[in-house]
Amino acid sequence: MTATFARPAFHEALARLADPHLLRSLAYVDGRWVAGRDGASFAVTDPGSGTTLGWVAALDGAQADQTIAAASRAFPAWRDRLPQERAKILRKWHDLMLEAREDLALLMTLEQGKPLAESRGEIDYAASFIEWYAEDGKRLNAESVTSHLPGAEMMVRREALGVAGIVTPWNFPSAMVTRKAAAALAAGCTVVAHPSRETPLSALALAELGERAGLPAGVFNVVTGDAATIVGRMNADARVRALSFTGSTEIGKLIAGQCAPTMKRLVMELGGHAPLLVFADADIDKAADIAINAKFATSGQDCLAANRIYVERPVLAAFTAAFKARIEALKVGGGLEDGVEIGPLMHERAVAKVEEQVADAVARGATLLTGGSRHPAGPLFYTPTLLAGVTDDALIMREETFGPVAGISVFDSEAEVVARANDTEYGLVAYVVTENGARQMRLARALEYGMVAINRVKITGGPIPFGGWKQSGLGREGSRHGMEAFTELKYLCIDTAA
Repeated sequence: MTATFARPAFHEALARLADPHLLRSLAYVDGRWVAGRDGASFAVTDPGSGTTLGWVAALDGAQADQTIAAASRAFPAWRDRLPQERAKILRKWHDLMLEAREDLALLMTLEQGKPLAESRGEIDYAASFIEWYAEDGKRLNAESVTSHLPGAEMMVRREALGVAGIVTPWNFPSAMVTRKAAAALAAGCTVVAHPSRETPLSALALAELGERAGLPAGVFNVVTGDAATIVGRMNADARVRALSFTGSTEIGKLIAGQCAPTMKRLVMELGGHAPLLVFADADIDKAADIAINAKFATSGQDCLAANRIYVERPVLAAFTAAFKARIEALKVGGGLEDGVEIGPLMHERAVAKVEEQVADAVARGATLLTGGSRHPAGPLFYTPTLLAGVTDDALIMREETFGPVAGISVFDSEAEVVARANDTEYGLVAYVVTENGARQMRLARALEYGMVAINRVKITGGPIPFGGWKQSGLGREGSRHGMEAFTELKYLCIDTAA
């Protein structure tokens, strides 16, 4: 297998790849590497330096249709394989990912900008979903139903839906592919994946490894190009029976509307605007560490980021001082630099949004304690920022923030802060820091979120159902529920009368 490029790549760090074949520029369709019609392609750049990494094939609508047709043709044979056979292929895919960990992390850092240590962590995280579903796919068992009719035996089983479309974002370019695709593949579905055009290289590298692992032609496809064109075709095509999307609530609503005529199964992980509640009984150092990790991972470009930080009045000063000191110690720079914790934002729109939110908060009475400006590392870098006294009507408290900016607001009672935390259209995750066990249980029930983290940040992984309430999404990813989303129930009633 040789890498073929529409045009040469320029970034010198690409020379560090131990396996250059993982750098692909063509889409992967029906077991073949496919160029855009008439050589159509788009540039992929390093957001840290602005340097071009290469050009990736831009497929058109007709080629998207051909990909769906290929996945549809491949579906019956893949569905009919024993789950153990599918599991062996998935397990090999997982093992190849871990063997290529350094190369995959390098590609991710170059196209997404996150620090290399975070990219390595994401590769491990991404591979874990393949491992989980390789095992769980063997346990998608039928269930017996106690008959209510004479002379009848009853059974309920789950069967694969068919072709699954998956649409993934740029902030987690490997993990969002595997979390969706591994579940669908383990259930017996075939997959048409469309990665963000900002970060297609990670998905294409996964396709290369999937091919090596033995995924048959047409079972896992990666279609690169314009989202409106490709996703529009997936949404409109009745052969695509499920559509899994991670992205903004606004785009999620648009996709849901386009999928309505074909009544697709929808799985959507949409916007998040997580509150972090710090109570007076909290360990202040622990609370500050939790706030740093919950807010500034992936440079704040994370749907799980703690954007609204509520602190009980008696510990406001102590927490603010501890949090501010940790923010000012964060190292900003290119993702390949040693010790870097904050990389670039993805594009100019993201920087402009952060600037708008900071200016708005200050105009409404907030105090800028540190940061608040672009960083000299480059045009897409923003200095880690802390705002205090942020009012509930500020943009940063109402809109999702995708950047390294934290806002603190004070509260005086548990009932007050719960009401304020729940006063949002979002409901993905909430964080609570308190040593009071009874309060932990009360808040676990009172907070209107799909996930609640108490005294910790890391909560996700293969075994848990990831997803949100309200306008933060539909369905769940991960756990057995994530695979069930790609199946349909079938009830069997068998006459046994003599």
